[in-house]
Amino acid sequence: MSFPKNFYWGGATAANQCEGGWNEGGRGPAKTDVTTGGSAKKSRGITYRMPDGTEGMVGGFSRIPEGASYAVLDGYYYPNHKAIDFYHHYKEDIALFAEMGFKMFRMSISWSRIFPKGIEEEPNREGIEFYRNVFTELRKYDIEPLVTMCHYDTPLYLEEVLGGWTNRQLVDAFEKYAKVIFEEYKGLVRYWLTFNEINSQLMMKNFVPNAPKQMLENAYAGLHNQFVASARAVKFAHEQYPEYVVGCMIAGMTTYPLTCDPQDVLRAQHKMQEDFYYSGDVMIRGHYPVFAKRMWREDGVSFEVPEEDLEILKEGRADFFSFSYYSTSCETTHTDAPKDGAGNLVLGYKNPYIQYSDWGWGMDADGLRYILNEIYGRYQVPIMIVENGLGAIDTVEADGSIHDDYRIAYLKDHVRAMSEAIDDGVELIAFTPWGCIDLVSASTGEMRKRYGFIYVDMDDDGNGSMERSRKDSFYWYKKVIASNGEELE
Repeated sequence: MSFPKNFYWGGATAANQCEGGWNEGGRGPAKTDVTTGGSAKKSRGITYRMPDGTEGMVGGFSRIPEGASYAVLDGYYYPNHKAIDFYHHYKEDIALFAEMGFKMFRMSISWSRIFPKGIEEEPNREGIEFYRNVFTELRKYDIEPLVTMCHYDTPLYLEEVLGGWTNRQLVDAFEKYAKVIFEEYKGLVRYWLTFNEINSQLMMKNFVPNAPKQMLENAYAGLHNQFVASARAVKFAHEQYPEYVVGCMIAGMTTYPLTCDPQDVLRAQHKMQEDFYYSGDVMIRGHYPVFAKRMWREDGVSFEVPEEDLEILKEGRADFFSFSYYSTSCETTHTDAPKDGAGNLVLGYKNPYIQYSDWGWGMDADGLRYILNEIYGRYQVPIMIVENGLGAIDTVEADGSIHDDYRIAYLKDHVRAMSEAIDDGVELIAFTPWGCIDLVSASTGEMRKRYGFIYVDMDDDGNGSMERSRKDSFYWYKKVIASNGEELE
């Protein structure tokens, strides 16, 4: 096994899925706070209220009616409001991470906890101090924070009143937010990520076939504004805080051709370009890829990059590449092939050579080695895997034990694949499995879809003691970290 001596083993969470305290400490709402629970068979919804008092709900990819306002309504359950209450349990949770031996903890700052609406002149001091306390607690155990600045929780005011990321004003709002947290947490945080899975802006094309032209125009424009906002933050960090290391974070859309038909090979190549490299190239290389014009043309959008943005994209290139990896998918021109599940925003065709989880995600450790080689060959910058894991239903035995051998098997295969990629020459520096402590599922809003090494006693309706307990995987991962990836049995 070839993990470097200073490799960052750890785990990952997001504020909106674990923090709770949604209306405490001066925090303002985000869209996740008006998003209901769901399941693998029932989509999450977004609730609203009309000026005449009429209330309703739309699906996650639909717009609320004209004139409506986002609203928290009676009769609906909003799992992100309480989540697993990291807001009040962070000391206990960090102590458990330290017991496992974490070297790094990936977490996010809730933007609306710092600027409740996103437009205030001064930040919310209570929010500032909350995260200072969290980072100080991590430092007490020599755990390096890896901080995502925006993890699917843009302040709701910026979405509702200013129209979201299609509005250029959000670039300035994000830059102000970035400058505040960079300064406030100097000496406590070194590693930063700007936007979580930034390429997900274009993923709605997978879920909304033949999307209206305006929806596509908005997606490209909103993503471009996030690119610019990220580049400005990176540039500022490099100029003012040379010790800071700022990376990009991309959703790992790994696609194979289903057959050796040349048309399938081309289709898979184009899918990887559109879903993965389009964003990676801008953030690491500092410019749009050559195939971008083909994408805009095929999607029927008239997108022009403002001249002044070209320079900032070049000046604000990320220092490292981080990505999420859960599964792979296939593309084909043979449309009679069976479709797979909606694994991490992907809808592709079923691969007959791999197994699938209960939620339809293709489990493919070899695909991790493959994509690590592809990423490093393309960008030649350090890489972090900042999300990986298996969502599954865990059973608590009569004696309180939780035997999650299926999770251990999944992670064991992926750790081996990482080692092989390092032997291939890939500069992999960190591994932070997703949901290291059970949290609310982003896609379904469930608690039953658990990823953690630590079990949280809470069900899909928010009932439970919130008590934390160690799963078998907790002890397995502790052994992996202590042996620097050598002991996997």
